[in-house]
Amino acid sequence: MIPVEQLSDPAVRTLVSALNAHDRTAFHESLAPGATMADDGTDRNLTQWADREVFSSNGHMDVESESEDGLSLVARYRNDTWGEMRTKWYFTVDGGKVTRFETGQA
Repeated sequence: MIPVEQLSDPAVRTLVSALNAHDRTAFHESLAPGATMADDGTDRNLTQWADREVFSSNGHMDVESESEDGLSLVARYRNDTWGEMRTKWYFTVDGGKVTRFETGQA
């Protein structure tokens, strides 16, 4: 596992830290205005998705590996709804904020 504080991209590190801490404010502050996301290839409402998959269900990400640029992760993701699964995450970052992320089963 890679400790969150060692993730190489600062924006990704901030988002994952906020997700794991269940810090809704910090999570949304890590996102650029108008940020978007997709889950298993389908665009979702980011706020509704985060509420359901992270904040109301105790979501947590244990990062297994990251790409050289730090914008792609493979992680064990778990929450109270789905249990644990191996997931992949792709981030787009601009100006130090996440503008889009895509996740799905690895």
